[in-house]
Amino acid sequence: MSAVEKVLALAARPAPPTSKPRRAAAVGLGTFLAFAGTSHLTFARQEFQAQVPGWVPLNEDAVVLLSGVAEISLGAALILLPKRRVPVGLAAAAFFIAIFPGNISQYVTHTDAFGLDSDRARLVRLFFQPPLVLWALWSTGAWKALRAGTKKG
Repeated sequence: MSAVEKVLALAARPAPPTSKPRRAAAVGLGTFLAFAGTSHLTFARQEFQAQVPGWVPLNEDAVVLLSGVAEISLGAALILLPKRRVPVGLAAAAFFIAIFPGNISQYVTHTDAFGLDSDRARLVRLFFQPPLVLWALWSTGAWKALRAGTKKG
């Protein structure tokens, strides 16, 4: 069984019971994502457009709108679908990894956005992405499920 097949099989299983701190962390992450997604569609739209790397073959506004919808969807799923938290956690972690090149591009191209108007500020921001990935995996139990899945096969 390939790694992708293992992840898909893992995502199809019902989520085991979780602790209150993990559930609270998942709801917190969901709230954060829903707010960020809403900001993509409204008041911070231009700021997000500045982060879209030039090599992305889509219109900057389309990328911002699509990523905003994805964030709202992931946020809502984290809050409203606790029984599907493992696949949602995997999807949220994958999303955070997928958007990381935009943060790197902002640093490399010296693009000002969100008050990040120095290379130092843009560099420091890069270090916040891995904790978001870990937050998604830990709070949903996806990390634990992935570890258990890899031990079995």
